[in-house]
Amino acid sequence: MRSKGLALAAIAAATAMVLSACGSSDNGSTSGADGGKVSTTVDGKGRTLTLWDYEDDTSAMGVAWKAAIKKFEEETGATVKFEPKAFEQIRTTASQVLNSDEAPDILEYNKGNATAGLLASQGLLTNLDDAVKAYGWDSKLAPSLQTTAKYDDKGVMGSGDWYGIPNYGEYVEFYYNKDLFDKYGIKVPTNADELEQAMAAFKAKGITPLAESAAEYPLGQLWYQLALSKADRDWVNAYQTYTDKVDFSGPEISYATQTIKDWEDKGYISKDVTGLKAEDAGVSFINGKSPMFFSGSWWYGRFQDEAKFNWTTSLYPGATMSPGSSGNLWVVPTKAENKDLAYKFIDITMSPEIQNLMGNNGGVPVAADPSAITDPKSKELIANFNKLTGQDGIGFYPDWPTPTFYDQLNAGLQELLNGTKSAADVDKELGSEYQDGVDQITGGF
Repeated sequence: MRSKGLALAAIAAATAMVLSACGSSDNGSTSGADGGKVSTTVDGKGRTLTLWDYEDDTSAMGVAWKAAIKKFEEETGATVKFEPKAFEQIRTTASQVLNSDEAPDILEYNKGNATAGLLASQGLLTNLDDAVKAYGWDSKLAPSLQTTAKYDDKGVMGSGDWYGIPNYGEYVEFYYNKDLFDKYGIKVPTNADELEQAMAAFKAKGITPLAESAAEYPLGQLWYQLALSKADRDWVNAYQTYTDKVDFSGPEISYATQTIKDWEDKGYISKDVTGLKAEDAGVSFINGKSPMFFSGSWWYGRFQDEAKFNWTTSLYPGATMSPGSSGNLWVVPTKAENKDLAYKFIDITMSPEIQNLMGNNGGVPVAADPSAITDPKSKELIANFNKLTGQDGIGFYPDWPTPTFYDQLNAGLQELLNGTKSAADVDKELGSEYQDGVDQITGGF
């Protein structure tokens, strides 16, 4: 949840979104946006690429990027000086370090206005437009994944120039305890009606079907997913980037809030979730107590390691959009000494070999060959993501519009489940809090 959680204010200042892909070019040389030349032919003999990232060596990204370093050194003749950093170390010192002679040639950095966008607006990151054209990275990234890679001159994501390249993604999906479904003869749902039927069947057996928490995510993600099931792309743009007013009494949000309350009343969600955190919900699924869990792809690796039962996943039944976004970005500091090497390394991380390796280690690559993924669950995970991006289904996250909406949404859902406020009153309160936040950002519209 790191990359999403620390993007809490990532879209706080957004005013526009570009969801159409840039045209790619052939692999020739082109004028660099930073005033140099971008060529896909790189001679690295006698040179060193300094690289920072904060991934665990055993994570899907850590495994893939270690292999990318080896491939890069073999192909270019360059040496990689890899300097692992703590996430907080990079986050808190980036502005100072990148504005000095200590800047690396390439580093992993968090997406969003408050992070990559801020550095771009300060002139600390290299404009990657011409590198994107030369290498054709835009053709490998779905339009919704490009949103977090582009920033305008104020650091607002979704429009402007390329300042980062993501090579993995994340999204929210259903996890099902297949053993429990089989034990009770219940069908894994394929549409919204079957989902409710399955929850009712488990409740009839004395089992609360949904592992949830309202003190933290994932209940807010479920609320947003329910809204997305009634929404279209225009609604998402309005909600996330202020292209239009959002009616919190409209069919999207009113359905989401009332459905959460209905599911609690029917016993599909436990009344004690108001005091539970995400870890509690995830452990409930891991321990086999809950047949369903709706949350992010970031849980996948842990379930692989810790869940001692057969489980499966799917996108929200019947929906075409789900919460999600790109992963973190490769960025190239303005003061990098070896930008051409940095671009070549990025391209290698986008290659089928490295993308497939990431996918086979539990990651969500953006450009893997599905036929090269051998693990059945990994295939499922990636197929769901590819389906989502293929139908322009990335809906971002419910708390992105304003810096305070994550806490406000959790508090509103707690009041809903506690019975201290009706669904209509919660919608009214959330709508007011949302609009106050938007007005502070935009000055009103």
